[in-house]
Amino acid sequence: MEIEVILAISMFLVAIGALLAGFPVAFTLGGVALIFALIGYGLDVVYLSDLKNFPARIEGVMRNGVLVAVPFFVIMGVVLERSRVAEDLLAIASRLLGQIRGGLGYAVVLVGALLAASTGIVGATVITMTLIALPSMLKQGYDPKLATGIIASSGTLGQIIPPSIVLILLADAIANASARASTSLGGRAVSISVQDLFSGALIPGLLLVCLYLAFIAFNAVTRPQSCPPADVRDLPPLTARQITMGLGAPIGLIFAVLGSILLGITPPTEAAAIGAGGAILLAGFRLSEDTPSKLRPLLFIGLASGILLLALNQGFELSVKQGTLTNADRIAQLIAFASIAGLMVGLGAGLLILRRARHLTSAFMSASHITSMVFTILIGASLFSLVFTGSFRGDEMIESVLTAMPGGMWGALAITMLVMFVLGFFLDFIEIIFIIVPLVAPPLIVLGVDPIWLAILMALNLQTSFLTPPFGFALFYLRGAAPDSVQTLDIWRGALPFIGLQIVMIIAVAAMPALATWLPSLGTG
Repeated sequence: MEIEVILAISMFLVAIGALLAGFPVAFTLGGVALIFALIGYGLDVVYLSDLKNFPARIEGVMRNGVLVAVPFFVIMGVVLERSRVAEDLLAIASRLLGQIRGGLGYAVVLVGALLAASTGIVGATVITMTLIALPSMLKQGYDPKLATGIIASSGTLGQIIPPSIVLILLADAIANASARASTSLGGRAVSISVQDLFSGALIPGLLLVCLYLAFIAFNAVTRPQSCPPADVRDLPPLTARQITMGLGAPIGLIFAVLGSILLGITPPTEAAAIGAGGAILLAGFRLSEDTPSKLRPLLFIGLASGILLLALNQGFELSVKQGTLTNADRIAQLIAFASIAGLMVGLGAGLLILRRARHLTSAFMSASHITSMVFTILIGASLFSLVFTGSFRGDEMIESVLTAMPGGMWGALAITMLVMFVLGFFLDFIEIIFIIVPLVAPPLIVLGVDPIWLAILMALNLQTSFLTPPFGFALFYLRGAAPDSVQTLDIWRGALPFIGLQIVMIIAVAAMPALATWLPSLGTG
């Protein structure tokens, strides 16, 4: 047993060290696992039969219906970002709010929340808002520290506001952890779904937006020179068409995707497909405004067909009774088939418009790179977990450490949050979810931590890691897109107050678990 403990600790430390050295995540996890499996085999600790389960684990990953939502949401975010829908959102919100003190900051936060609910990709959101909003904020006279802090923190909202890739991956990890914990407790596993985490994250995400807005308002009162109003007297007024297409359409897409999940109309995977299809239609409308296209009427056909399909899914239920269909069922079927055909026509038109604008290939290449990265890391993490927990019993070691923590459940939860916070300085959220969560979540659940509550706390913690200097990814994205006149130290100092606000939100959710568990309980009650 002592050899197994030494190998487990060494394996974990070597993996973390290799990741910090910059080696690719997926190959580091798989490579370290194979190396230590061979070492264990030489010491008669690991048996080759232990590794025979690895193909079954890969098959389980590929068959996981929850993870199918990942590529759809990635496509949705990338297409909206490439078609400049985000630019329109920010421009319109800035025009509507810019005349009040701090208004441009409010606009950035609100647009960040909307982009979080539509793209969920931190890098794209931060870079887009840095390129569009930061020059305007600096020209308007904003304090560089406040301006960069607002943009970086708003970009990280994609980690906590659903639909979020972080929440999808966490749902899968927490569900597996709950199943393992139930085995230790001798009971039935608590079912954890993506819908549970989406609804659980909604209130904390919106409260975090309110905290950001309150901080800007506080600066507007105490330091009015840091966020002056904009002069929009020389700009033409916004038209109803601009507001409808630039602001109303993205909000409508968000409600269609998020509402269909939270109301139980469609499962998350189907809702993600709705989001990807809606993003293609919306991108087609946006790009056809710049370059008029004869395909535009087909987009309207696709949009109307998609709305009709959602209505049919909610209002009709096809039933087969004694091998025959009623007349109402037949009519509903015909309408559904016609709507599907119309939707396909609209999607085809949207894809053609994207192709003519030279965005189709780049968007889908970017989406395929992100998706393949996620799944390759997941496969490497599966092998790492198989060796670490299956052969070296590292999970038992971690469980004993957490159980021995002073303070019981709260002590174990506090040390876990602290470790995740520190690791967030150096590791990406995907690495933490695939390496740390499977190790610490089962013993925490055994100690009595609610799985949904734990997942939301972890999501908030991972979001904070994007802002922590010097390695916060949002800060890297902002630094790369910001003008040279903005100092790196100003970016770091600007992020600190928002890190404080996120820590306040973590403490609030820890002190009041109902913030994360109330909405999910309504869905399961």
